Amino acid sequence: MTDTAESEFQPNRPDVAAASALPPAEIDRLTDDIIAALKTVFDPEIPSDIYELGLIYKIDIDDSRFVNVDMTLTAPGCPVAGEMPVWVENAVAGVQGVAGVKVAMVFDPPWDQSRMSDEARIALDMW
Repeated sequence: MTDTAESEFQPNRPDVAAASALPPAEIDRLTDDIIAALKTVFDPEIPSDIYELGLIYKIDIDDSRFVNVDMTLTAPGCPVAGEMPVWVENAVAGVQGVAGVKVAMVFDPPWDQSRMSDEARIALDMW
């Protein structure tokens, strides 16, 4: 389990929590595969995936392999606000070994550009 204090915030590194009943190697595999799935989801207005944009705040894998994802949007009025959580749910549900997925839209803390990875900054020419 990773607890990231605000002072230790690293761009584009969501909190990942996993039940201790799962073997560490399986937690690592699931986490890597979930992140890979999240990287297939793009905001249609921005040429970078939602993971690199830092829109994923938390990934929680429980004992039954059910995954809870906390995510946000670049702006609360995003035109795909109703659709994007479904895209995320479908992407994560396709990961082998995931029993189910629930996506929660959160706006605290608000997203800002400091959450983007270097990869996203390059893609968006935001240096």
